Amino acid sequence: MATKEIPNLNTKTLFQQRWLAKRETRGYHGDDITERQFKNKYFTSKLPTVNAGSERLPHPPVQVLTYAAMERRLDFIVFRSNFCSSIYAARQLCVHGKVKVNGKKLAFPSHSVRDGDIISVDPQAVEMLKGEKGTELSFQPKPFSQPFLFVPEYLEVNYNTCETVFLRAPISRPGRSEIPSPFPPELHSLAHEHYTRNT
Repeated sequence: MATKEIPNLNTKTLFQQRWLAKRETRGYHGDDITERQFKNKYFTSKLPTVNAGSERLPHPPVQVLTYAAMERRLDFIVFRSNFCSSIYAARQLCVHGKVKVNGKKLAFPSHSVRDGDIISVDPQAVEMLKGEKGTELSFQPKPFSQPFLFVPEYLEVNYNTCETVFLRAPISRPGRSEIPSPFPPELHSLAHEHYTRNT
């Protein structure tokens, strides 16, 4: 199973639907960040205006960008670039000084990068480069891993030099959103409504 299903919301009140949506999406997007930190630093009730798309390719609700500000975090970028297998491993690389931003070591996983910043990871710390040359490494996809098995369009990754360029903030386009998530846009909309009403 590569993507998660929406929890059954049919028997829930509107408040319960919003709260469940918030719980599910926050569990996937920065579960180690406290609610207070998220509301103060990453959440904004103002979202960009977008065109409605077309009948053939409708635009997803703009609320899919609820967690867009978190995609600028250093640990998120290292993880999204596939330099490690989890967000926790990415955080550990940052804390241990294996990650540089524009040539300077940064031990702060929560650092927010700017457009055009170059993030480099010590090649000796990248797990997939540790095997002996010519040996096959085992690969077993994790549940709900589909959103993380590709590099998002807002990152430009060079695996030869273990570097990533953060090009721009993620956006929402007709038919899809650039933010990797196993949840459908409707769940993000409910989560955004929850935060808008409770901040």
